Amino acid sequence: MQKLEFQITGEFIELNNLLKVTGVCASGGAGKALVAAGMVFVDGAVELRKTCKIRAGQAVRVGDVRILVQGGAKAP
Repeated sequence: MQKLEFQITGEFIELNNLLKVTGVCASGGAGKALVAAGMVFVDGAVELRKTCKIRAGQAVRVGDVRILVQGGAKAP
């Protein structure tokens, strides 16, 4: 299984955008199609919300790719 780490800079990233920026799919639209087809898992459960908010500490899996989302530095 391929493991990717993604560092978020804000509070969250939308699921379809996470799939795009990590290179799992070519576009946000392709990410939405993967989610709609039930092929995306968040923390082990199928996720059908295309713009689900993914936060630090969550894991996303698509096929044999696992994305671990890590938090960025907090502003003082």
